[in-house]
Amino acid sequence: MSERLEKIKAKIKTLPEKPGIYQYFDENGKIIYVGKAKNLKKRVSSYFTKNHDTAKTRILVRKIQDIHYIVVDSETDALLLENNLIKKYRPRYNIQLKDDKTYPWICIKNERFPRVFTTRRVIKDGSKYYGPYPSVKIVNTLLELMRELYPLRTCHYDLSQENIDNGKYKECLEYHIGNCKAPCIGKESETDYQEYIDQIEHIVKGNIASVIRMLKKKMQDAAEKFEFEEAENLKQKIQSLEKYRAKSTVVSPTIHQVDVITLDKGEKNAFVNYLVINNGAIIHGHTVEVKKKLDEPDEEILTFVLLNMREKFNSQSKEILVENADDFDVEGMQFFTPQRGDKKHLLDLSRRNAKFYRMERQKQEKLKNPEVRTERLLQKIQKDFRLKELPVHMECFDNSNIQGTNPVSACVVFKNGRPSKKDYRHFNIKTVEGPDDFESMREAIYRRYKRMLDEGNSLPQLLIVDGGKGQLSAGVEALDRLNLRGKLPIVGIAKRLEEIFFPGDSLPLYLDKKSESLKVIQYMRNEAHRFGIEHHRNRRSKAALGSELTDIKGIGEKTQELLIRNFKTISKIKSASEKDLAKVVGLSKAKIIKKHFS
Repeated sequence: MSERLEKIKAKIKTLPEKPGIYQYFDENGKIIYVGKAKNLKKRVSSYFTKNHDTAKTRILVRKIQDIHYIVVDSETDALLLENNLIKKYRPRYNIQLKDDKTYPWICIKNERFPRVFTTRRVIKDGSKYYGPYPSVKIVNTLLELMRELYPLRTCHYDLSQENIDNGKYKECLEYHIGNCKAPCIGKESETDYQEYIDQIEHIVKGNIASVIRMLKKKMQDAAEKFEFEEAENLKQKIQSLEKYRAKSTVVSPTIHQVDVITLDKGEKNAFVNYLVINNGAIIHGHTVEVKKKLDEPDEEILTFVLLNMREKFNSQSKEILVENADDFDVEGMQFFTPQRGDKKHLLDLSRRNAKFYRMERQKQEKLKNPEVRTERLLQKIQKDFRLKELPVHMECFDNSNIQGTNPVSACVVFKNGRPSKKDYRHFNIKTVEGPDDFESMREAIYRRYKRMLDEGNSLPQLLIVDGGKGQLSAGVEALDRLNLRGKLPIVGIAKRLEEIFFPGDSLPLYLDKKSESLKVIQYMRNEAHRFGIEHHRNRRSKAALGSELTDIKGIGEKTQELLIRNFKTISKIKSASEKDLAKVVGLSKAKIIKKHFS
């Protein structure tokens, strides 16, 4: 045992069996991983006693030179502390949010007659900040609505009572065009202005209904006092707010404070959508990309993002909607998985947002660097099918026959995950009588790779046969005859349940239905089926056509071929005029054909 491992194992023996967080350091004294644990001793020791599935975890373990830990009172405390340390140190082997943009906020400035504006910098000066918002467009829309509803000042003056009393300022253009009531010269009281600010706070918090109720009451009071101009002004404000609420409300107004979080996973990254619902309106919606490091489980990724998002958006919701709620346990939060109704629609909406965000990022990645996407796809296939080499070249076989007639086999070729149609091949089965799918598969595979070996061509890295154990066994026997068993990986795909069979393994492999690997294999299988059916149909039609022409005395094989090549079908030959037939086979034979069919 190395000196490093001896030192670490000695330290593990002294770890407490308490909840807490642990930190791994490399040889340079840099934190490379932060983790949480219900039981520190058990969790840390598992890194050095288990066989790890992922290469990254094995590399992490090899790099650990020292361990520090912090004991806390509960698992929830450990979760929060882990989250803070990850954000502070950004260790190499921890999941990370790929979200380093500075998002805009709405700021209500801490001053007399507060200004309301957008900012990307949050300064702790007592001002109130609402957000962040995923786009400037949303912020500007909100600010336009507020300025339409309320005459807010935009100047940077110090509106202390002393400055106003001393007449330090003069009214500006904003006052004359009706956008501001000039608090700078004492034409608006602080109480009236603060009422606007209170209503604005309700709007950005999503409490639009309470603002509408208050404005309706004021409108009614104004109408009763015959102040119709003021009543009309209030009516227009109410209509603007209701229009805004109609756009932002997507669920029942009975749903109050709720957070929704869902995940859509890629190979190396996960995409998490987070929604904040308040009084029936989605007041925040945000999707982030998470860079996975050690193949972390879904609940770990979601909990990590949830804590970050709640802090960022200052959410106080106790109810969290997630998939598989039983996997989550965070003190002070209740997790639910709705099965129907508005909350189920919210969960579906969040899931769609995460999925669309992932698809958009993948499209961008594909446009920027298609080679990276191809390599990632081939690496996924290599991992799923346990291949030693990257499957740059793959081939798939399928058989076609109807009641044993005209049996054919089709071979489609994919290179770099895409069809290479110029390399497709048909095989007219020669040694098989009757509908024997296994023998047909054996013959086609033998002929294909016998020829490739004879011509010195490179073999594919993966061979797929359409069918279950029987077709796979036939393929393996063909490879045995060529001494290619073990040199050319072969699998079978059964149609009914999309089972993947490996030679010598009685139990099939079931890939995730959304797996990119499975989609490529299904595409190859369907392409082989299409290509085989097309060739089989052509053979049958030519055979049927040829048999009718054979009955005509005086018409030989060469003439039949000319007719088939030019007219394609028997009905077109029958309906052709003597003149048209003569152009192809000459006048004397045209008369024979016309007489036969008439």
